[in-house]
Amino acid sequence: MAEKTEKIDIKIELEQKASLVNEVIAAVIKGFVGIPDRLREAIEYTLSAPGKRVRAAVVLLCCESVAGNINKDAEIAAAAIEMVHTYSLVHDDLPAMDDDDFRRGKPSCHKAFDEATAILTGDALLTMAFELLSTKISEPSKAVEMIKTLAEAAGPAGMIAGQVDDLLAQNGTGSSDNLHNIHINKTAKMFAASALLGAIAGGASRQQKDLLGRFGLKLGLGFQIADDILDVSSTSTQLGKTAGKDAEQGKLTYPAVFGLEQSRKKADELANQAAEILEPFEEKANMLKGLVLALLNRTK
Repeated sequence: MAEKTEKIDIKIELEQKASLVNEVIAAVIKGFVGIPDRLREAIEYTLSAPGKRVRAAVVLLCCESVAGNINKDAEIAAAAIEMVHTYSLVHDDLPAMDDDDFRRGKPSCHKAFDEATAILTGDALLTMAFELLSTKISEPSKAVEMIKTLAEAAGPAGMIAGQVDDLLAQNGTGSSDNLHNIHINKTAKMFAASALLGAIAGGASRQQKDLLGRFGLKLGLGFQIADDILDVSSTSTQLGKTAGKDAEQGKLTYPAVFGLEQSRKKADELANQAAEILEPFEEKANMLKGLVLALLNRTK
């Protein structure tokens, strides 16, 4: 019964965090002036899609774990990382990349508008995120640290590197090491950045940042393995995007390399490791621990 209550609590918590971040995003988008009408429409279209805002929730929960509350810096950082994540989805869905017609239950940006607009929408979201961090964070030192953290995670040695290697591995015979590196770069580093942004916003010590950064990597890798599993075990309706696309495109995934049973075992191991890293935060990290379980057991 206690486990059931915990799941209900984290579900409500995630919904509340998503609602908060949606409000922050809507407010900050209004603050950007001079955007052409069609581009603004595309930006708002992609950002208003019903996403889970998981990375943003990690930012907010990590700030709470350090400071005991959510502050304005954490809200801005949460909005920024969701804008970067959304840009990556817009570009991933393009015909030259993963070529997907649906995202978050809606037509992909290039289908709702056109390819050129989708490319420019992604470009806009990426640069807007860094403008937010450079202008809306309370202290210059925090802003610089956040910008560096996010740039490293999303850049050519992070998320983009993972995407490049993912494309190169299609229809190949990549090793488990290749697979691990792809998932670390493409997904886990952005989760680590989310955790670190929350830590920075909350005024964390160096030790706390180290712990939360390692937590984010474990969580992100587990999240991506769970995503791989869902691609072969869920429907397109459940996922809000095309199911079975990884296998169709010959993607290097955990189920393809290790099978479903071993993939689930690996995800369980990562969840336990992530929760263990949080022990020094004691009860302040209870919601983060609940998040680990919720993401591991999700169905979409």
